[in-house]
Amino acid sequence: MLKNEKIAVIGAGHMAGALIGGMVRSKLVPAKSIVATRRSPEALAELQRRWGVRTSTDNRKAVAGAGIVILAVKPQMAKKVLEELAGTIRGNQLVISVMAGITTAAISKALRVDGPVVRAMPNTPCLVDAGATAICAGARAGDRELAKAEAVFRSVGLVAALPESALDAATGLSGSGPVYIYMVIEALTDGGVKMGIPRAVAAKLAAQTVYGAAKLVLETGRHPAILKDEVTTPGGTAINAIHVLESRGLRSVLIDAVVAATNRSAELSKLFAE
Repeated sequence: MLKNEKIAVIGAGHMAGALIGGMVRSKLVPAKSIVATRRSPEALAELQRRWGVRTSTDNRKAVAGAGIVILAVKPQMAKKVLEELAGTIRGNQLVISVMAGITTAAISKALRVDGPVVRAMPNTPCLVDAGATAICAGARAGDRELAKAEAVFRSVGLVAALPESALDAATGLSGSGPVYIYMVIEALTDGGVKMGIPRAVAAKLAAQTVYGAAKLVLETGRHPAILKDEVTTPGGTAINAIHVLESRGLRSVLIDAVVAATNRSAELSKLFAE
């Protein structure tokens, strides 16, 4: 679908670098069809060395010949970059935004163009091709544009299409979610150390346990509660651990974390609109 597309990646930091790597590794597009921009010449040189893509420090020049423009700058930089690109982005270019909390309507308004915009919320496991990305189509983006965006993010993991009203929630769940799991892995590791396991071994066991449990959910399609019940024997170790987790409010804490991150994403949208 994208073999002949020229792609400009504006703000090629860690997340955008992961997308570039995924697109090149999967042969979604030739490396020379991608141009990446960033303020740091050293970082651009590394991107070029690693993936063979073209680079530039000139955002306007980079988007001029692109059919797809991926906006990957931090939300705090969005206004400045969108103002810079206003008048340069054409109505026939697909704009894909990974900027947290900024709506497709706000992007179109800032760019002063009535073209297709797709908003996406990937997460950091995209770096190892295990990302979870939620995408939504703006008012002018149809099935074809959504399919192109899906192809980009499918090169680095799982993709789910949602209405834009759910994108802040996706930011709270999967966008920020790896942070919660890193804390779980860290805590499990500390628990293993407390009970006598060397830290390096405990860390590997904890990470593999989280990875294996997640893989089992995805590959079997079975509800986590069913998988949990299958290994919870009467009077056993798991049920005693579950009792502690429930009494300390593990579920409520994780739900509250998703709510807090969702609310912050919505706040960023309001700040951009001001």
